[in-house]
Amino acid sequence: MAKRARISRRSSSAKLIAPASPYIQRKLPFFDVLTEEEMVRIDDQVDWMIENIGVAFRDDPAALDVWRKAGITPTGPHNDLIKADAKWIRSLCANAPKQFTQHARNPERSVVIGGNNQVFAPIYGAPFVRDLEGGRRYAQFSDFEKLLKLCYMHPNLHHTGLVIAEPTDIPVSKRHLDMVYAHLVLNDKPHLGAITEKSRAQDSVDMVEVVFGKEVMDKQVCIMANVNTNSPMLVDKVVTEAIATYSSRGQAMVVTPFILTGAMGPVSTAAAVAQAITETLFCCAFAQLIRKGAPFVMGNFLSSMSLKTGAPTFGMPEPVMSNYAIGQMARRLNLPLRCGGSLTASKIEDAQAAYESADSMHSTMLAGSNFTLHGAGWLEGGLATGFEKLIMDADRLGSYQKVLGLGLETDENAFARDAYLEVEPGGHFLGSAHTMRNYQNIFYEPHLSDSDNVESWEDGGAKDMRVRAFERWNDMLENYQEPPIDEAKKEELAAFVARRKSELPDAWY
Repeated sequence: MAKRARISRRSSSAKLIAPASPYIQRKLPFFDVLTEEEMVRIDDQVDWMIENIGVAFRDDPAALDVWRKAGITPTGPHNDLIKADAKWIRSLCANAPKQFTQHARNPERSVVIGGNNQVFAPIYGAPFVRDLEGGRRYAQFSDFEKLLKLCYMHPNLHHTGLVIAEPTDIPVSKRHLDMVYAHLVLNDKPHLGAITEKSRAQDSVDMVEVVFGKEVMDKQVCIMANVNTNSPMLVDKVVTEAIATYSSRGQAMVVTPFILTGAMGPVSTAAAVAQAITETLFCCAFAQLIRKGAPFVMGNFLSSMSLKTGAPTFGMPEPVMSNYAIGQMARRLNLPLRCGGSLTASKIEDAQAAYESADSMHSTMLAGSNFTLHGAGWLEGGLATGFEKLIMDADRLGSYQKVLGLGLETDENAFARDAYLEVEPGGHFLGSAHTMRNYQNIFYEPHLSDSDNVESWEDGGAKDMRVRAFERWNDMLENYQEPPIDEAKKEELAAFVARRKSELPDAWY
C-alpha cells in the first residue's frame, strides 16, 4: 500500500496566545431538561429550606452582626443558624448583576461572566502534579509556574484561576503572595485571588490594586475569588471573611457548595440541587448585605459517590443531570453560574479519564456554565494536576468553543451553491473554489489528534496522545514569552510581596 505523505499540523506555539475571542459568546441554545412544574418544585424546596432548615454561619461574629443589623436573629444550638423569609432572601439576591466583566491586565483578554457567555479556567487546588517524565509528586512552585505559563499560552483557556497546583515548597502563610504575583506578571489573562484566610484575601485585592489602580477597582471587577461552603448547610468564616473582603471592594465572589450526594447531601440529585441553591442564595444575600450590587456567581459542584467505598465518582449520570438542572435554575434566578469541568477519578490520562471528563465537560457546556473551573488538568478526583491532561483537555475545549460559538451556519457560503454549479455529478469538491476559500478554517483540527494512516503513525514513532501532549507542553514552554508589564508596577508588586513576607511567620499548615 502506498503511504500518504505526512502532513504536519504543528503550528508555532508562540502563536497560541492570540485567540480569536477571549471568551465564548454562546449562540447554541441551552439544554433545558426541567419542565416548569419541576422548576417550581425545586423553588418550593429551596424556599422551604431557607425558612425551615436555614444555614449556619459559624465562627464569625462579624458575619452574624451583619444578619442582626438586617433584622435576623440567629438561632440554633450554637446561636449561628440563619433562617429567613424566602422572598426577602431572593429579593436581596436580585441585586446581584446578571453578568459582569472581569477586566484583565491586558484589556484584550477581559472576560464577560454571565448571560450567554462561557469562560473556561484550569484545575484549582491540587497538591500533586503528574507528568510522563517526573511521575506523581508534590507540586512545587516551579511546577506552578510552568502550568501558569501553559494556561496563559493556550487560547482555549480564557482565565488562569489561581491554585493551578499547590506549591508545597513555600509556607502556607506566604504562598498566596507568590501565586498572585506570578498570575499578575507571568500572565495577562484574568485570574482569581486567595481566600483561605482574611489577610490573604486582602493581600490579593491590594496586589491587584497596585496593577489596576484604586479608581479603576472602585468601578470595575478586576479580580474574583472562589470559595466552598461546608455542606451540608454550614458556612464558616473562610467563606464569610472572603465575601466581606471581596464584595465590600466591589469585586466578584464565586461561592460553590461541594456536595457528595450521600455524604454532604441526600443521595437524591433533586434534593442536592435544591440544597446547593439554598446554600448559595444565603451567601449571595450575605454579599448583598455587605454591598448592594456586589457581583456574585452561583456555584455548584455536585458529585455522586461510591456507596461501597465512599470515594467520589465523576462523569456519572447523576452529576451530569445536576449540571443541566442547576444551569436552568441559575438562569431562572438571573445569576451567573459555575459548575462542572473536565472531571475524572482516573489517576492517569487513560480511557477512564477520557470518558468521564468528556461526559462531565459536555454537560457543562450544554448546561451553560458561565465560569468553569477545572476545565483542564484534573486527575485523581482533583488531587493531581496532570501536565498532559491539561493540554489534552484544553485541546478538546477548542471543539466545544466552536460548537457553542458558531452552531450550524446557514449563510450563503455555508450552502455552497457555487460549488454545486462547478462540480459535475460523480466529481469531487476537493479542488472547487468553495473548498479553496474555506479549507484553512472550515474544520476544527485538534493539535493532539492523529488522523493519519497507521504507516505514517508508525513512521512518526507510534506515539499515543499522552506522548504527543508531553511534547506539546514542553514545546510551548520553550516558546513562552513573558507578557509586557509596566516596570514600575512590577517593582511595586515585588516590594509589596517582600514586605508582606517579612511580616509573616512561616507556617506550613
